[in-house]
Amino acid sequence: MLHEVWTALALSLKVAFSATLLNLLLGTAAGFVLARGRFPGRDLLDTVLTLPMVLPPTVLGYYLLVLFGRNGWLGQWLQSWFGINLIFTWQGAVVAAAVVTFPLVFKPARAAFEGVNPQLEQAARVSGLPEYAVFWRVTLPLAWRGLLAGLLLAFARALGEFGATLMIAGSIPGQTQTLSIAVYEAVQAGNDSLATQLVLLISAVCIAILWSTARLAKPKERT
Repeated sequence: MLHEVWTALALSLKVAFSATLLNLLLGTAAGFVLARGRFPGRDLLDTVLTLPMVLPPTVLGYYLLVLFGRNGWLGQWLQSWFGINLIFTWQGAVVAAAVVTFPLVFKPARAAFEGVNPQLEQAARVSGLPEYAVFWRVTLPLAWRGLLAGLLLAFARALGEFGATLMIAGSIPGQTQTLSIAVYEAVQAGNDSLATQLVLLISAVCIAILWSTARLAKPKERT
């Protein structure tokens, strides 16, 4: 029983970490583009990118099945060109968790970048810094707290993702059965002892992450 708990935890951490890393790149880039870009359809794009926050996870899972399934255009393309099949794999669970948690990184990233004083960036440009140096030396250091808070929230949410993950990755013990799915399976099997252990474990991890997020979001005290 203990082996099942730690196996599910290790898989959940791997999936959550991979999904968060993916959203670090995609969510941060999307947040920066929408915070600084001025182009037609920007508000519509923001709405589309925020949809995973309000759509039911099972609906998102169905969309992913349509896209990445055997008959989906993305699924056929990945299979024919790279031999990759995401259905019933832990990589599929990563995709599901990344899609569900994307807005939790994208929205704080956009807000963080919008909160950076543009005069400081302009001063850096006047001093001769190229755009990439302005981003790495001025923009990112000023926005990192908001970015990190969003990433921690996304990690906690990915750790407990259930609906979309079950739809695309299934429940294969040791391969795709994450903590949240293991809780469901334990309850269905009447194994209350295992379910309790899993629930307490995931609750403790999420509480620790939320506490860290609150500490990061707390304004610094001035001396």
